[in-house]
Amino acid sequence: MLLAKLVTGEEIHRYQKSIVVNFTGGRKVLSTSPANGGLRGDLRAVFNNDCVVGTGMGAAMKAPTYAEHNDVLSRELGLDPEKTAGIGTAAQMENVSIQTETYKDMTVTAAVTGGVEMNGGRAGDPASWDEFEQEIQTATAPHGTINILLFISVNLTDGALARALVTCTEAKTSALQELAAPSRYSRGLATGSGTDGAIIVCNSESPITLSDAGKHVKLGELIGKTVKRALKEALRLQTGLSPETQHDVLKRVSRFGITAQSLWQDLGEPEPAGLRKARYAELLETRMQEGKLVAGASLYAHLLDQLDWGLLRIEEAAEYAGALLKQMGMGELDGEAPPQTEEAIAFFIGALKTGLMQLMQNELSKY
Repeated sequence: MLLAKLVTGEEIHRYQKSIVVNFTGGRKVLSTSPANGGLRGDLRAVFNNDCVVGTGMGAAMKAPTYAEHNDVLSRELGLDPEKTAGIGTAAQMENVSIQTETYKDMTVTAAVTGGVEMNGGRAGDPASWDEFEQEIQTATAPHGTINILLFISVNLTDGALARALVTCTEAKTSALQELAAPSRYSRGLATGSGTDGAIIVCNSESPITLSDAGKHVKLGELIGKTVKRALKEALRLQTGLSPETQHDVLKRVSRFGITAQSLWQDLGEPEPAGLRKARYAELLETRMQEGKLVAGASLYAHLLDQLDWGLLRIEEAAEYAGALLKQMGMGELDGEAPPQTEEAIAFFIGALKTGLMQLMQNELSKY
């Protein structure tokens, strides 16, 4: 299926669970592909592949290594494995978002697929794999991947192409920040997933050669706009992640270990006041999306971030955490916060969880 045609003549096609682009001329490519990755000037095609076997099933490798897997895919797609760079994902190609920005004689197009809700991570989170020891360090969540194909209609110097990758990555992280997407491996906000990939293509035959792709230049602006817009739409199409679905208390605080399941468990047994799981779920859908609670929980979460980053002192955080709890109808802090940051954060998280439990118990007691 033809999805789009670039100003440089390339066509973006979707077939065999892949997004495929064959080049119409000389192109310079910088990619994270395991096969023919890095900086190349001799490639003829690029692809993004959905490697999930089937609905409800995981990804499957077609060869012992990722690079060999990509070679097999290239052949299946009718491409030359020696002249092709590809990246893989568990996202469906039907959920790709293609966005374009043009300024004068320059056009930037981003084709993005993505999923981050299961495998979102923050730079610096604990690693799950030790490549030196060839062993798993920690359990990993099911894979989610943000893959970006970025096409630039003009030529770039090698340094500018590398800068384009930096700007592209910053745009990805900005989009996740604006969605308040959580890490699944720490209490931080996600900066990407653990398996993200990118392929950046510029037109080496263009009479125009640019030397910068940072945020101060027009090319950088276009990269930022296309990648952010494409990623947000791709995440919405893939998993429903959007500003609307994020307007929920538990979506804002799940990274602190406060979830529907943990609240349910902590309510205790026997079930209070005729509590039924269905009624509990119904109440969550209504109360947890109330504007006052969402706003309060969002500010509370950012307060914890500021404390975590060393931008607020514990006593300052305590003053405003107490005020926010009271504003949300959850009473006051029970006691003083510990003097150490980690213990203080745990104390504030516990206070918020207790407040949410009390709200739910009050509601459930009416039934």
